Amino acid sequence: MSSTAGQVIKCKAAVAWEAGKPLVIEQIEVAPPQKMEVRVKIMFTSLCHTDVYFWEAKGQTPLFPRIFGHEAGGIVESVGEGVTDLQPGDKVLPIFTGECGECRHCKSVESNMCDLLRINTDRGEMLHDGKSRFSKNGKPIYHFLGTSTFSEYTVLHVGSLAKINPAAPLDKVCVLSCGISTGLGATLNVAKPTKGSTVAVFGLGAVGLAAAEGARISGASRIIGIDLNASRFNDAKKFGVTEFVNPKDHNKPIQQVIAEMTDGGVDRSIECTGNVNAMISAFECVHDGWGVAVLVGVPNKDDAFKTNPVNLLNERTLKGTFFGNYKPRSDIPNVVEQYMKKELEVEKFITHQVPFSDINKAFELMLKGEGLRCMIHMDG
Repeated sequence: MSSTAGQVIKCKAAVAWEAGKPLVIEQIEVAPPQKMEVRVKIMFTSLCHTDVYFWEAKGQTPLFPRIFGHEAGGIVESVGEGVTDLQPGDKVLPIFTGECGECRHCKSVESNMCDLLRINTDRGEMLHDGKSRFSKNGKPIYHFLGTSTFSEYTVLHVGSLAKINPAAPLDKVCVLSCGISTGLGATLNVAKPTKGSTVAVFGLGAVGLAAAEGARISGASRIIGIDLNASRFNDAKKFGVTEFVNPKDHNKPIQQVIAEMTDGGVDRSIECTGNVNAMISAFECVHDGWGVAVLVGVPNKDDAFKTNPVNLLNERTLKGTFFGNYKPRSDIPNVVEQYMKKELEVEKFITHQVPFSDINKAFELMLKGEGLRCMIHMDG
């Protein structure tokens, strides 16, 4: 065990003290892991839109002070009671959802929605005792998504950690712990396009481009990217997108435009915006008889999906997916292996780099819509 095992660790963390205000680099205390918990030294982390959404606290119950962050790579520092499949020195990816291995979902080959460790945006404490492992001057700081990777050390439930190849570069594969795997899996695991098929991707942010990457890997002949931001179109070519459609350029429903482009509709579509109108368009643009639409984006809680039931009766299929249908502990190590075998590229998703001391720069870039993923170096 490491020399710090069982002890409180003092380290730096980027603390969000209140909604929408810049994060503050503070020295905090991180308690040792308790039963079925693991303490991890975070080496690299990146910023996902989900962090920004909850930092802004628009439409949710605010929970502050809080340590955000959930896309990261690190090394196990110490383990708590009952942890047998991880040990100090292991390379791991923290995952915002988990895999307990015991519930009906974990035992099902079809589901990755663990009863115990499924994403919970409201919970700010650990499951074991309902307490935080973070504090400053004796006062607790809340966790986020069970990960809180904007800290040099963090504590997670063992079920939210994927043990990966020790040779994998953490500054690259850490982006596989959230958005990239979500989009990639939505295509490979759920839409499952066949070689030569046509695929439409709605939304060309990081998740949408990962979905396009999945279509490219699958051998799709046409990958149509749909986005309101024309500046995204050129970069999307790197991810296999062959054609681009901006709904603002047309005076008819975009599903009609796509149907006309593809002789009745695409074989598969993946929606990655969270806009309910885009979701409806993604469903209605697939070909009758065999078309499959997959919803990835998270809509507003009051949204309603409306379409004529005939669209379903005409043998179109509508599916949803959570984290690309990947089981975190079982499947993500294999996604890392795809990268190690050069079957999957992740470098092209990483468009910016900043030291940990400049973490607010990453927020500024995302708020401006610049780049895809900003890599934050914890030693900087």
